[in-house]
Amino acid sequence: MKRLKISILLIILTIALIYASNINSIPGNIILFEGEKLNINMLIGMSIKSEDEYAAIQTSSENNDKTVKKETYNVELLNTIPIKTVTANIIPKTEVIPIGTTIGLKLYTDGVLVVGMSEIEDINNDYVKPYEKSNIKEGDRIVEVNDNIITCTADLIENVNNSNGNAVKIKYINSDNIYNTEEVKPAKVSSSQYKLGLWVRDAAAGVGTMTFYEPSTKSFGALGHGIVDIDTGELIDIANGELTTANVMSVVKGEKGNPGEIKGSLNDQNNIGDIAKNTKLGIYGKLTNVAALGVGNEAKIPVALRDEIQEGKAKIICSLDNGNRKEYEIEIQRIFKNNNEDNKSMIIKVTDEELLEKTGGIIQRNEW
Repeated sequence: MKRLKISILLIILTIALIYASNINSIPGNIILFEGEKLNINMLIGMSIKSEDEYAAIQTSSENNDKTVKKETYNVELLNTIPIKTVTANIIPKTEVIPIGTTIGLKLYTDGVLVVGMSEIEDINNDYVKPYEKSNIKEGDRIVEVNDNIITCTADLIENVNNSNGNAVKIKYINSDNIYNTEEVKPAKVSSSQYKLGLWVRDAAAGVGTMTFYEPSTKSFGALGHGIVDIDTGELIDIANGELTTANVMSVVKGEKGNPGEIKGSLNDQNNIGDIAKNTKLGIYGKLTNVAALGVGNEAKIPVALRDEIQEGKAKIICSLDNGNRKEYEIEIQRIFKNNNEDNKSMIIKVTDEELLEKTGGIIQRNEW
């Protein structure tokens, strides 16, 4: 009897864990086009209902106003117990220009990003860790020192050196939460230099592909994935950034076990836009030099609803040579219509012989 009770308890706990995992996987916010159905995978006994209340939000641009509607959905268990709320941002169907051009990206963080820590040798040849009791960790962003705003690595170095070895107060951000350290005393490493033992970075740069341009708002999307810090693996939280032209230097063909890459340079390139957001779905912002793209409004196409996408032959646009955009054939092999979490909503296969010959398939784009 005791074993039976334990078995029943384990089954109940397993079912509870499965349901808790499913509930946790349901996004709190999603984006839908007008006319697109909300598709969320749910287990037996769970349901989702709309509150049928829309709140119009006006978002201004230089050329027009677009209205984004919000609809609230309640996820319920057994049609009675509320367990989660999902907010759908419903945007008007729009037309965009597919680009596929190689561009440069320069991202500037809000504060400086902590990418490492190390013991340092002070002026007395002692090895110390000034940061040790600060609770600062890799991935945190330092935004203030002694109430002085930190915008770059140079700001941090200047403020730490100006302390003359006296303890400093540091404000930093961890997972959107703001913390203030107890006073941290920098270590003196030379007659005029002081250090905290923290390795920091204030910018990231590289090359990628512009996905689309929306003419009425001059908005663009690029990459199709977010930029993460190579040391922390976390999405870089940016204050702003620049979009530039890029010079393709070479193409390294992909092989089994090696994805290959396009190598490019940002040296002496022109600024063509401002980056506003770095998200898990891509880079977004506004173009300031549309002419640099070399495309006209005649290339506009409507954005398809998820239910309108079909498996089979399709085309992609990319640029493997400077300024040379070209269409290549692919095959859409599978579509994940219920995926609202990330950009992995399709499995595609490159079938174009020319593209395969040049790249071996889908390859990375790399820094200069």
